[in-house]
Amino acid sequence: MNKLLIAVFALASLGTASAQIKLGVINTQKALLETDEIKKAQAEMEAKFKPRSDKMLKLQKDLEDIQAQLSSGKLNELGTQELTAEGQRKQRELQRDQQDLQEDVERERNEIIQRAGTRMQEVVKKVADEKGLDLVVDSTSTAFFKTTFEITADATAAYNKTYPVTAAAPPAPVK
Repeated sequence: MNKLLIAVFALASLGTASAQIKLGVINTQKALLETDEIKKAQAEMEAKFKPRSDKMLKLQKDLEDIQAQLSSGKLNELGTQELTAEGQRKQRELQRDQQDLQEDVERERNEIIQRAGTRMQEVVKKVADEKGLDLVVDSTSTAFFKTTFEITADATAAYNKTYPVTAAAPPAPVK
């Protein structure tokens, strides 16, 4: 009877050993942000939207100058009214420009992240296959994991290899 129990336990432990799952952990956000493609896209977006940012900085400076002139008390009533109207006009223009820029940046950023996210999923599948992994989980939703399971750097490197970045002419500024 004891020999039978030992044999059953031995077989059960063999079944458990063969059913082990190979696990990988990735920080998808970090892997994406560290890709050459995302770094290049960030630099291109900054260059593309810089003229609009500079225009808004100038408007802000103009508003500060108007406020200083109004606070000086050196203007007559007509000058104060004209300067107040100009300040209100510039304030509305600044608010419109800020909102437009924010919407444009957000739209472009979402398009870039969506495209790169789809590509990263393909790359993670490829890395998982190469490493013989059965399951890959995101570290941001994992309470604990051993760093030996981490494949973030592998995924970033594979992404950069699969989707190499080529130098391109800077985009024309949007007005």
